[in-house]
Amino acid sequence: MKNRVCELFQIRYPIIQAGMVWVSGWKLASAVSNCGGLGLIGAGSMKPDLLREHIQKCKLATNKPYGVNLPLLRGDIEDLIKVVIEEDVKIVFTSAGHPGKYIDRFKDRNVKVAHVVSSLKQGLKAESVGCDAIVGEGVEAGGHNGADQLSVFSLIPSLSQNVKIPIIAAGGIVNSKGILAAFALGAEGVQVGTRFAATVESSAHDNYKRKIVEAQDNSTVLILQKIGLVRAIKNNFTERIQKLESEGASVEQLREALGAKREKLGIFDGDVDEGLIEAGQGVGLINDIPAVKELFDRFISEINQETVVLNDKLKVFTND
Repeated sequence: MKNRVCELFQIRYPIIQAGMVWVSGWKLASAVSNCGGLGLIGAGSMKPDLLREHIQKCKLATNKPYGVNLPLLRGDIEDLIKVVIEEDVKIVFTSAGHPGKYIDRFKDRNVKVAHVVSSLKQGLKAESVGCDAIVGEGVEAGGHNGADQLSVFSLIPSLSQNVKIPIIAAGGIVNSKGILAAFALGAEGVQVGTRFAATVESSAHDNYKRKIVEAQDNSTVLILQKIGLVRAIKNNFTERIQKLESEGASVEQLREALGAKREKLGIFDGDVDEGLIEAGQGVGLINDIPAVKELFDRFISEINQETVVLNDKLKVFTND
């Protein structure tokens, strides 16, 4: 039995791997797609030529559907879109911008478009311009977050009551319990980021992966609200930023402290003290670095087990 997310993307399981910067290359995307989910190449940390290389390698590594995540605020977004179109990519997830400006170009080429939103207003707008699905991303998510700071538990039910297109839940989802909870809230799919970042096929540095495994339930923090809210694992860098923010630092001072390529420093180069170690709030539930196939098999097995347990728990609400 398939739902709308599976039918839309022609995948077996409604599990999407987030297109994370410095993490989601062709190896991770193809591994997820080969398991029956939807792998996404993260274009946010790629120049056009590198994106083309990853797309071409992904095509060779899987005959299953895959997609590309495009942050629309990138200065070279036109060049990235050109690569996606020339390489005949049929699934695009857009974020960090307004998809309406580009939707016709995708639709003319039968590209399915899902847009990441963090509020009902954004969700309705994405639907109105013709997006095929939306990713409702709660503030539990790692990396860049919406200014409204809505949680998955408030965002997904709001979207499901007001939006007609399929909803994919994201933010803090790392295991079978999180997946089942997202469906109970009204989602028809989940987007998983941090859990896939800590896998063998992830292109992130081993230091970054180990930092995720070592993290506890309270290890992440929200910073940089004045210039773009980000959730990351606490380290020397986040402590300095928090101190600056508590002292009323200006936008200019915060940008100077952030500097350039802070995400690359932490995620790809492995500087876990001074880099930006983006991760979701579910890091405390991650304790290993498996291969994608092992993780996917675990998801499916545990979902089946948890469904039985959940059905038994719900009997308290019946009249029997």
